[in-house]
Amino acid sequence: MHGTPHTVADVMTRTVVALVRDTVFKDIVKAMGRWHVSALPVVDGDHRVLGVVSEADLLPKEEFREGDPDRYARLRRLSDLSKAGARTAEDLMTAPAVTVRADATLAQAARAMARGKVKRLPVVDADGVLEGIVSRSDLLKVFLRDDEDIAGEVRDQVVAFLFPDPVEPIRVTVRDGVVALTGRVRDTSIVPVAARLVRAVEGVVDVDCALLGPPRRPDLDPDLPGATPAGGADRDLPAPSDSHR
Repeated sequence: MHGTPHTVADVMTRTVVALVRDTVFKDIVKAMGRWHVSALPVVDGDHRVLGVVSEADLLPKEEFREGDPDRYARLRRLSDLSKAGARTAEDLMTAPAVTVRADATLAQAARAMARGKVKRLPVVDADGVLEGIVSRSDLLKVFLRDDEDIAGEVRDQVVAFLFPDPVEPIRVTVRDGVVALTGRVRDTSIVPVAARLVRAVEGVVDVDCALLGPPRRPDLDPDLPGATPAGGADRDLPAPSDSHR
């Protein structure tokens, strides 16, 4: 129903700096500084991703530089101690790497980052060959979408689909990514569905849904003159007399 969602291929960086297994510690630090990145993928001779070296993998060398930790710390941080003595990318990298495919949606990439607790993901093909890098900031680019563009998709893909015959026209306004819906619809049971679908539109920050049902008709007191009894018929009212003709 919605327009085609953006994928990782739409936002990823295709020019990628990668390390090979035997890249030495100082060259890794230099590469990170030169390219202003906090992590670099490690690849084999066929450019398949083997792992990732991040700043967190490098820090133990400085942390434990002045001496060995106590026995408790050694037991608790065996991996960090191993990296403190590492010299090459192969020994430093975290493996296997958390990766993502280019055709994954931005939501799927965001979930992978959250589960892996990483800031950047290598983008690979079906054979694990490196194709690019996607970062947190890349995933947030969708929120730069123009408000009017968002409003147009909400009108065409959500409102027109769910409410083709509203009681009164539904107004869609968007400001800073926040969508507001106002108007009256015939079936209020699908209003929560509308809010959920609008929230799923790319670039939407939040939804203010104020859709109402049809206006209620006041119940007339049957004792009032001119009131129509239940059923709407006037057959119980006395017929007009000749004197009133």
